[in-house]
Amino acid sequence: MQDPDYNPGLDSPALDDAELQALDTLLATLPSERAMNLEALDGYLTALVAGPVPIAGLRSADWLPPIWGGAEFASAKQRKRAVVLVLRHLHSIDSRLRDDPDAWEPVLSVAETQQAELVDAEDWCIGFLQAVELAPEAWAALFDEPELGPLLRPLVLLGSDEAGADDAEAALLADPIGRDSLGRAAVDAVMRIHARNRSA
Repeated sequence: MQDPDYNPGLDSPALDDAELQALDTLLATLPSERAMNLEALDGYLTALVAGPVPIAGLRSADWLPPIWGGAEFASAKQRKRAVVLVLRHLHSIDSRLRDDPDAWEPVLSVAETQQAELVDAEDWCIGFLQAVELAPEAWAALFDEPELGPLLRPLVLLGSDEAGADDAEAALLADPIGRDSLGRAAVDAVMRIHARNRSA
């Protein structure tokens, strides 16, 4: 069965909280340790939208399989449900970043403390970098840019075991407040990437 390609022109409602939870549960029950969770999926789809290769020009056969991590679905009905939910969430990210970027909110882990809410964007960044791997040459040009390259560093630090963190970066990664600052910086970097790519 061939999955439908993404069509940004379709009228597709954003997932509500119950549907997001259903998608998270569906992903968690897939029989593969490499299947993405909801946070990683959100980062992955965000990279597809914000990145240098227009998502409308990509075939779903190229970007959907990494989400499932090689897992087989229990039925065609379950697969169709998963694909529909993913495409709707992709559309929501795409339309929000395009039409109302200030209202865009990534799906991140949040820990509440007495002082503040601390985000941990590790899974989100892992998913983001999986999308980067689909178009490494196009993304390399962004990472090499003098202005954008340093802004992308938090994404790499949180999402890659091979980031080669220096002592200061390692200290940030080991501290919840430091991880919070890196996560927020990663989100800010995505806004810059998206604005830059859409104005090019």
